[in-house]
Amino acid sequence: MPRTPEANQRIREAQRAKILESARSVFARKGMETTITDIAAEAQISLGLAYRYFADKEAIFSELVKQTVPDDSAGFQELVEMPGTPGERLATLISSIVGARGQREPLEAHQLLQHALDAEAMPEEIRESLGKRYQMLLATMRQLIVEGQATGEVVLGDPDQLVAVMSACLDGLTRWALRDPEKFRTYVPDAQIVLRLFQPLTDEKKASEQS
Repeated sequence: MPRTPEANQRIREAQRAKILESARSVFARKGMETTITDIAAEAQISLGLAYRYFADKEAIFSELVKQTVPDDSAGFQELVEMPGTPGERLATLISSIVGARGQREPLEAHQLLQHALDAEAMPEEIRESLGKRYQMLLATMRQLIVEGQATGEVVLGDPDQLVAVMSACLDGLTRWALRDPEKFRTYVPDAQIVLRLFQPLTDEKKASEQS
């Protein structure tokens, strides 16, 4: 019995998803040195079949970056509006970022994005999308820091400088995870260690520092 158009469509979608999943792993390992032959081998398909779905490796790479970086700000807005205090929401944000660095799939996504930033031939629309997403993250951090300062949960100071320090900490953790993922998974710090840098001094600590 011949397959229905719907069945054929499902098969095509499944095959396309398989190619993209395989390509994500290969690009994470090899960066832009990846060839479409590498991707076809990873997906265990013929080179001809890979070309039926994508014109070249750049088309695959662009699609992966688009999947990895959502265009909307819904996720950040949900975080800002979730129940709890600003300090608790900031802790949720930092915990999710630090925790993701130790997991395989999110780590592959960050490896992919790092290769994207290093790629000279990356389409401008993708470069703009990455920049927009990063600015959304920084804006969310800043809002939570300012709100946390108002509630006494975050140390006083220039919020832009605090955002710069926090983003530098997270960037360093990301680079460590990319460079040595096994050691990172072993020694990944608790997010509370990062957050401790931004907690206001207690009276006891103030007295200790003044003595």
